[in-house]
Amino acid sequence: MNFEWFIARRVHFSRSAGERRVTPPAIRIATAGIALGLCMMLLSVAIVVGFKKEVRNKVIGFGSHIQITNFDSNTSYETVPVMVSDTLLEELRSFPGIRHAERFATTLGMIKTETACQGFVMKGIDEEFDGSFFREYLTEGELFTVDPEKTSTGVLISRYLADMLGLECGGEFISYFVQNVEQMRARKLHIRGIYDTGYADYDKLYILADIKQVIRLNDWDGDAVSGLELFVDDYDRLDAISEALYFRLIDRKDRRGNTFYVRSIKELSPMVFNWLDVLDINVAVILLLMMAVSGFTMISGLLIIILERTRMIGVLKALGQEDRSLRKVFLYISSFLIGKGMCWGNVIAGVICFIQSRFHVVSLDPSNYYLDTVPVDMNVTSWLLINAGTWLVSMCMMLGPSCLITKIHPARTMRFE
Repeated sequence: MNFEWFIARRVHFSRSAGERRVTPPAIRIATAGIALGLCMMLLSVAIVVGFKKEVRNKVIGFGSHIQITNFDSNTSYETVPVMVSDTLLEELRSFPGIRHAERFATTLGMIKTETACQGFVMKGIDEEFDGSFFREYLTEGELFTVDPEKTSTGVLISRYLADMLGLECGGEFISYFVQNVEQMRARKLHIRGIYDTGYADYDKLYILADIKQVIRLNDWDGDAVSGLELFVDDYDRLDAISEALYFRLIDRKDRRGNTFYVRSIKELSPMVFNWLDVLDINVAVILLLMMAVSGFTMISGLLIIILERTRMIGVLKALGQEDRSLRKVFLYISSFLIGKGMCWGNVIAGVICFIQSRFHVVSLDPSNYYLDTVPVDMNVTSWLLINAGTWLVSMCMMLGPSCLITKIHPARTMRFE
């Protein structure tokens, strides 16, 4: 039998009233500190990861992972067209890491009603459009289907625009498109569905329509589009795939001699993704603070236990037990306390995450946070890494106070009360 383990169990799990004068409150405080610290760390990571994932998915839903456009296009939505052949499209769809590719075209327009006037970006989609993102946030109607043989007048608008302009699903409105100073075109469009992502910056901007409608408004050829939108299999490989595509198409030109320009969503929306990256700093600060609080709480608890067991330490030293062996005894006791606190911390954090993800108890203002509820997302790997890190750091911090045992002299401590 492991002697140190045996002594540690007897000390920690003893039920003798005479031997447990100070230890119970010290144990409770130390255990609560570990539980609270671990719970806060798990919740912080789960909320930040969930928030980043939700915001990122909304930006990608409007703009895809990778866009291929004309190199001469600027940052506005009045794009310079690029000619896309079916051969290029099939080649991109078979490119390693790409799961889907589709054409898109944009143009600027304006809606004017009796009560309001609002500009918008009409984004044209083709029959191969992946509508899973907009179906998730569809509140009324349905996502219209694009018929390759005829031009549809159906559109999908946001709840933001519908409420501001007094429009309803199933209704219609007149939109105006200015091609040049002397020419303005009007189109009557029918509302097939209304979506609401909660991301006001995009909701107030985009209207989805048939790509053939946009191509006609821009006076483009049949194979001319604003660009291609590509979706990758693994977001973590986005930069590598984008770079590989860039070098694949850098010397390639369309039938009119235009150069293809490959950009990832991180390059298209740098401010959003830089802001999301800053959140990682907040998580790191929270983890350091919580580990420090938990560690110092455990240090206090272990010091109290050592001082309470000073007489026992003196007796064991007098019987020949070495300082190293005694330190192991109290490190085992610390591991019991840390393990118990971590169990409670995991249980509390797990229950809170489950309740929030299932019932959305804590809500947010979408106008400020782009989300209507606090998101939580915790994978098993992150959960295990936080637990392992907490255990390792806490045990390392216990090495310092355990050195106090070497300063205790048997002759003095055997008379200690």
